[in-house]
Amino acid sequence: MKRIIIATGVLAISGLMAQAATLDTVKQRGMLVCGVSIGFAGFSTPDSQGNYKGLDVDYCRALAAGVLGDASKVRYVALTAQNRFTALQSGEIDVLYRNSTQTYLRGATLGLRQGPVNFYDGQGFVVRADAGVKDLKSLNGATVCVAQGTTHEVTLGDYGRANGIEWKPLVFDRTDTMYQTFFGGRCDAMTQDASALAGAITTAASNPADYTVLPQTISKEPLGPFTRNGDDAWTDIIAWLHYGLIDAEELGVTAANAEQMAKSNVPAIQRLLGTSGELGSRLGLDNKWMLQAIKASGNYGEIFERNVGKASPLKLDRGLNATWAKGGLMYALPFK
Repeated sequence: MKRIIIATGVLAISGLMAQAATLDTVKQRGMLVCGVSIGFAGFSTPDSQGNYKGLDVDYCRALAAGVLGDASKVRYVALTAQNRFTALQSGEIDVLYRNSTQTYLRGATLGLRQGPVNFYDGQGFVVRADAGVKDLKSLNGATVCVAQGTTHEVTLGDYGRANGIEWKPLVFDRTDTMYQTFFGGRCDAMTQDASALAGAITTAASNPADYTVLPQTISKEPLGPFTRNGDDAWTDIIAWLHYGLIDAEELGVTAANAEQMAKSNVPAIQRLLGTSGELGSRLGLDNKWMLQAIKASGNYGEIFERNVGKASPLKLDRGLNATWAKGGLMYALPFK
């Protein structure tokens, strides 16, 4: 019996050490290492000075502000579809915010944890506007550009077999090469997340008006962050960052008014912004960590609109990414 108790104690201590590992590492390093995409318009792309911008980047900035008190304390690691999960598994990055679909197999076999969905998407197709393609059946026998190592490659085959459509996939290990090939005229269509296709047309096509995204999507593509198994404290921080950004939108807390809102007498706002409740300390953080995160990147609605919404070149509708009160799927767990 004593041996069992000792073994249990050792396991408990080991578990606590694993849970605190990434948070401690980030604090000691004084820098967050964030895995992002190589160049995904609206989500993660460097400007002419090499500064990354996008929805995923804003999550990295908010996380750095919340954990380290400084949104600039981020080193971005640009990853491909092939090496993104390996980079997280090996400890090369602290968190993966690269647009990655959450699936059963990824959750069960990679030794990684899937965080809350921060963007609901679907796999779509882009074609030339003058090609006369009105629906997917019109693409029977078409050459389709698709990225290797993605859910899109698998879903393309599944959908074709289920619906009697014979595609001719042309597979690429880099999205930039795929874009060059498609817009160069080698493929009849290109398939990717619908948001990515909108971004590709905006940034990679010489004349965006020459292309159209078909209205049909063939999958659910819930995008969100990944962390390592056994690192529960860090995984909790990633999850509550997202819920906090949604909660801020619901409560009307913005980057511009966060400091003033921290003086509110509304209990829900006080708990979110750390003026009551001592909630930050439960995660090993300053109680005002969400105040810092919101000041750095804004609430979820601000992040969406700035990067992919109507205020951006992509001009996407909120759709499923609206808050639950407005008919969408974004729903924050309560801060209490």
